[in-house]
Amino acid sequence: MMRNMTLAVAQYPIDFLDGWEAYCTKIDRMIADACARGADFLLFPEYFSMELASLFGPEVYRSLSGQLEALQGLHDPFIELYTRQAQQRGLHILAGTFPVRQRDGSYRNRAWLFRPDGSRDYQDKLQMTRFESEQWLITAGDEIRVLETAFGRVGVSICYDSEFPLIARRQVEQGADLILVPSCTDTQAGYHRVRIGCQARALENQCFVAQSPTIGEAPWSEAVDINSGQAAIYTPVDYGYPDDGVLVQGRSGDAGWVVAALDLDALAAVRRGGQVFNHRDWDSQFRF
Repeated sequence: MMRNMTLAVAQYPIDFLDGWEAYCTKIDRMIADACARGADFLLFPEYFSMELASLFGPEVYRSLSGQLEALQGLHDPFIELYTRQAQQRGLHILAGTFPVRQRDGSYRNRAWLFRPDGSRDYQDKLQMTRFESEQWLITAGDEIRVLETAFGRVGVSICYDSEFPLIARRQVEQGADLILVPSCTDTQAGYHRVRIGCQARALENQCFVAQSPTIGEAPWSEAVDINSGQAAIYTPVDYGYPDDGVLVQGRSGDAGWVVAALDLDALAAVRRGGQVFNHRDWDSQFRF
C-alpha cells in the first residue's frame, strides 16, 4: 500500500456545452493539467455532471425532472469516460456525483470512484437537503461505506453529509484517513456550512478532508444556476500542520485545481503523539 499521494481538488466551472465531445475535451484538458502537476488522485464536485443537461434542449435543462430523466442516457458514456481516463493515466478519480435512476424509478446522488485497474465503486449521498428532497425528489442512500484504493481506504461525505459527524466517524472507524467531500452550494452561507463541517471532521478525527465545489453562474440551468465555494484540503490542527488547519485553498472564482501532497504515515504519527488525541479520545468523551 502506498502511504503518500498527491491530491488534486477541483474548483469546477459549470459551462454550457456544444456537445458530448466538448465535454470530453474539457475533462481531458483538466485531467492533463492535474497530471502535469503531479496528481495521482483527483476529486471533482457534487452535481458537476448537471452541466451535461445543456446537451439537450431548454425543455430539458429548465426542467428539474426532465434533466434527471435525460441524463440517464449519458450515464454509461460518463462511466466509460472516467474509466478510460483513470486507466490511461494511472489515476484514482472521484468523479463528483451523477444522479442515477434506481429500479423503483427514484434517483440517488451517486459519487463514483474510478481506479487505475479499471474497477470502480461508489458512495450514495445519505442526507438530502430541502431542495433535493422537496423540489428535486432525490432520495437518500442507505449505507455508509469506505472505498478501497491503493492508498488505503477513503470515505466520501457528499456535501450536506459532511455536516453530520457520525457519517465521517463511521468511515474513519473503518480505516479511512481521507474524507472526500464533493460539494455544490449556491450561497456563501451554504459553502461555509460545508467548509465548517469539513474542518470539524478533520479536527475531531485527525484526518485529511478535501472539499471540491462547483463555481460560477449558469443561468440556463434549473439545477446548478449559481455556484459558490473554494476548493481546499483540511488537516488536523497539530504538530506539522498549519495553525488554521488549511493545507491549501483555491482563490475565489478561479477555475482549476488546488494540489497538495498528503503523507498518511505522518498523519498516523500525529494520532499517536500529537498535542491532543481527538481521534483516540472520541469514545471517552461521554464518560462524565
